[in-house]
Amino acid sequence: MKKTTFICLCAILVLSASCTNSKKHLPRVAIAGIAIESSTFSPAVTDETGFPLRVGDSIFSYYNFFVPDSGISDRAVWLPTLRTHAMPGGIVKRDVYEKLVNQTLEMLKKSLPLDGLFFDIHGAMSVQDLEDPEGDFIVRIREVIGNEVLISTSMDLHGSVSSRLAQNSDLITCYRMAPHEDAMISKKRALINLLDRLENEKGKPAYKAWIRVPILLPGEKTSTRIEPAKSLYEQIPTVLDGDKVIDAAIWMSYPWADEPRNHAVVMAYGDDKEAVGKAAEKLAENFWNVRDQFEFVAPTAYLPECIEKALASREKPFIISDMGDNPTAGGAGDVTWTLTEILKRPEFKSATGKSVIYASIPDSGFVKKAVEAGVGGKIDATAGARVDNRYSPPVRIAGTITAIEKDEKDGNTVVVVKTGNVSVIVTAKRKAYHYESYFTEVGLNPRETDILVVKIGYLVPELYDMRGGWIMALTPGGVDQDLTRLPYKNIQRPMYPLDKDMAAPDLKARFVPSAGETSKTEI
Repeated sequence: MKKTTFICLCAILVLSASCTNSKKHLPRVAIAGIAIESSTFSPAVTDETGFPLRVGDSIFSYYNFFVPDSGISDRAVWLPTLRTHAMPGGIVKRDVYEKLVNQTLEMLKKSLPLDGLFFDIHGAMSVQDLEDPEGDFIVRIREVIGNEVLISTSMDLHGSVSSRLAQNSDLITCYRMAPHEDAMISKKRALINLLDRLENEKGKPAYKAWIRVPILLPGEKTSTRIEPAKSLYEQIPTVLDGDKVIDAAIWMSYPWADEPRNHAVVMAYGDDKEAVGKAAEKLAENFWNVRDQFEFVAPTAYLPECIEKALASREKPFIISDMGDNPTAGGAGDVTWTLTEILKRPEFKSATGKSVIYASIPDSGFVKKAVEAGVGGKIDATAGARVDNRYSPPVRIAGTITAIEKDEKDGNTVVVVKTGNVSVIVTAKRKAYHYESYFTEVGLNPRETDILVVKIGYLVPELYDMRGGWIMALTPGGVDQDLTRLPYKNIQRPMYPLDKDMAAPDLKARFVPSAGETSKTEI
């Protein structure tokens, strides 16, 4: 009996040791990233409050694939450091950037040694007195973790891929849909590509091809709901070929920042040089060949025409996209020009006219006064243009307060003021109105509203599915869709469509060296 017990105990110890050993051999993979889309053509500045921090294990809740049986969570020893994703806005304060980077680097030091890093960024961050922030960030990461650690970079397709970012990323991918319904799918793909290369011990792909494509388009012309972007991005899976071509990506870049890196890029990587080069060149050539086919995803017009069409329409809601100050593209969000023009119209001064919802204008002072007056109270005060007053001053809003909603989670307070037949949503802090619940929680029914004006470009899925009619207004702001009106000084020219008659570019693949290596080819 004692002998049997001893044998069983030994078996348990062996099994335990085996499990421990198995865990020891799992790759050690860190997670880090700072993400924001920031316009250099807006007077707005993003400070520390704009970056909600996820640190350590709280990072896992952001991703829907860190769950049991996901095929992800049990494949590595995960070492999350710092990840933050700010709402798009203005240029980031330099000291804020440095603080976030240094926090990340300190946490990475404590995580060493590492086998891999999941580098989760947007790719369109602008920082005061710093060119190519993501390139700077990844170089500083390499100085901590070394050049042998595999880095898999995940990005938004509206990000920019500089030579530094391309060289220091071993594997790199981006979304294939705009709107970005495949965001989590893309991030998971970046992680799976990393884990596969660690597990099969093939390590860094032998070749990375990078091609600059001199095209810069406003985001609302890049929707994959319509051609040519739909077919262009659908081609990507067709050029992949196991380890020969592991992945490929097309970046449209970000047009509202003025740096040399702001241009489209195609990349492919894998272990077969010829196949990688051909894959990248095929995508780049196809992109260039359809350059003149990109159109806005919906009809566009200047605001007066948009209003006339909305008034004439029997469809509801008739949605007007107030594009020029879209906060989810990098606008300040408080440009009052559109709201001022709406409130001037006699059609919107009568409670019996077509109903209008305007979402939204931020102004903490206005909200404070509204809260003091309470629901049912009257208010007559100005709002907006505290940050971006280049086009119109603060707008006077006089009416009845119909709702006050305090969001304890994000510290925002939302009020609704009825003036004439317009319900104006005023927020203490910037807020993007992407979801129906944001309207209904303050007593508004966007589906039954005649006209819905939203600071947005192409419609996010919920609004797109809700729309009766839809038109995109060419309005002023930090993310002006008419790129010819932007004072570019630093982008590389010629650039299509700013230089429509430019000669055909060289779209041959440039092979990017690995981190720490030098190359004879300048990219």
